[in-house]
This record gives sequence, structure tokens and C-alpha cells, in this order.
Amino acid sequence: MPTGFTSSLTPNNMTSPDSTHHPTEASLEHSPGPVSPKGIEHAGIIDFLGFDQTSGEVLLKMVETRPWTPGSPQLFQLQEKLNAYLSFILDGEMREAYPQFAQKPVRLRLECATPPSEEETAFLQHVYEQTLLQGIAFEVDVVGGVCGCGQPPSQCSQ
Repeated sequence: MPTGFTSSLTPNNMTSPDSTHHPTEASLEHSPGPVSPKGIEHAGIIDFLGFDQTSGEVLLKMVETRPWTPGSPQLFQLQEKLNAYLSFILDGEMREAYPQFAQKPVRLRLECATPPSEEETAFLQHVYEQTLLQGIAFEVDVVGGVCGCGQPPSQCSQ
């Protein structure tokens, strides 16, 4: 059983790895206690793990609710979180904890509140290329905040 990892499962098209648990109670350790904090600043916590029935993929999600700030520790925190996720996947911990996912494709998703800056985008492009070599899909989804043009991402024309 992996140590130091917890997850929460919530979307409607996602199923919990253990259907005996309510999605918000599912965790990799199944330990009692309060829900662990989420976000890239918490490298040892899996923010979300679930199976997408539509795509047939295991989805592991990272969450960044803070705006990207130049000179902040965010990029380092993101790198640490990515390393923890990749270790969980590639070192066999996920397969051990969830054998039903052993032969399923894996997708990593970074959900962030604001669009990444040029520095983060360059790093994320490198992550995309390297995870692809391992057979792992990677994507970034801006789910909140405003774009550089001052509009919500869904209304941005840039």
C-alpha cells in the first residue's frame, strides 16, 4: 500500500477504485480522519484519482488554485508533485493499490485557476514530451481565473 498518498473522487463519469466507498471517502490509504489538503503545494497527496468510463483511462489530477506568480515556489512545487505522481504510476504503487487499473491507459491532468506564464508553459511542454515517452497522456486545463486579456478563459480571444 502506498504511503503518504490520499485521493478524492467526485465527477459523475468517474468511478471509485473501490465501489464500496463513497467517492469523497475513497483514499489510497483508506485511513480515517480529515480529508487531506489538495494542491501542488502538497507533493505527497494525490488530489484526484479515478477511472473515466468514457475514455477508458485512469485519471490522476493535480490542482493549482493560486494564480501563477513569477518568483514563487510554484514551479518547484509542481515539479515535486509531478515526480510523486510519476513515481506512483511508474514504480508500480498504483498497480499494487489498484490492480484493476494495471492495463489501463493513464492520463495526468493539471487543473489551474489561471493560464501558466511562459516559464510554466515551457516546463509543461517538457513534461508533456517526457510523459508521452512513458505512454502517459498529460494535459493542462485552465478552469478558473482570467486570461491575459482580462477575460475568463472560456471567453478569451487570444
